[in-house]
Amino acid sequence: MASVALSEAEKVYIVHGVQDLRVDGRGCEDYRCVEVETDVVSNTSGSARVKLGHTDILVGVKAEMGTPKLEKPNEGYLEFFVDCSANATPEFEGRGGDDLGTEIANTLYRIFNNKSSVDLKSLCISPREHCWILYVDVLLLECDGNLFDTICIAVKAALFNTRIPRVRVLEDEEGSKDIELSDDPYDCIRLSVENVPCIVTLCKIGYRHVVDATLQEEACSLASLLVSVTSAGVVTCMRKVGKGSLDPESIFEMMETGKRVGKVLHASLQSVLHKEESLGPKRQKVGFLG
Repeated sequence: MASVALSEAEKVYIVHGVQDLRVDGRGCEDYRCVEVETDVVSNTSGSARVKLGHTDILVGVKAEMGTPKLEKPNEGYLEFFVDCSANATPEFEGRGGDDLGTEIANTLYRIFNNKSSVDLKSLCISPREHCWILYVDVLLLECDGNLFDTICIAVKAALFNTRIPRVRVLEDEEGSKDIELSDDPYDCIRLSVENVPCIVTLCKIGYRHVVDATLQEEACSLASLLVSVTSAGVVTCMRKVGKGSLDPESIFEMMETGKRVGKVLHASLQSVLHKEESLGPKRQKVGFLG
């Protein structure tokens, strides 16, 4: 994980500030400004770029045909790959970001490993034979704290933007099947992302917990709680990170904050995504290198 070195005086300043007002003027439950842009990479089925503070994430989704898993013959599935760019922080040079990339990918698998997140049955073309596999590639371009939240927002936005070609299965008199893809770019299926959860990371700093911690605030926190929340405020999974401990009362308070903040985050994200889509071709594209 990217980190920043702080003096003891700076840590005291941040910890004391959290009790009332954070260093950048936010309250404990306030996010920084989030910039979301979809359809930024042309050769993908769906893509999104999200900036939260200076944390910058690019996600591309590629739909490819494959064979369903033996244990789930009538479902498609998602594969996650996370690349930590050396440009994000010098600590990611060489193989420095590999462990973090694996940790984030495992967290994403855990979030999406339930039937309610994405309708995987809609990705099945013919049971036991053909299905759509969605390869979700996450690229960390810049790191300024709160990686997990930003990545989840970007993944949800990219899945919302994903368009999968409509497929017809034709069967001849001998029983052999032939797959026909639609040539019409508008004849496609869309995934419902209504139940895709977002992670709300709550960092324990002093006696308080804050959402959307900066790198400086993360350096002052010994323990954080990752809460995966749906748009309805349902917690799907939790994970504690950091060397410190959390008492049961703090965990309960952090869960309640996560639910409350998560519902607002989902509502804002859905509003932005639908508003951007309603603009159609008129919307101004900033683009990946904009």
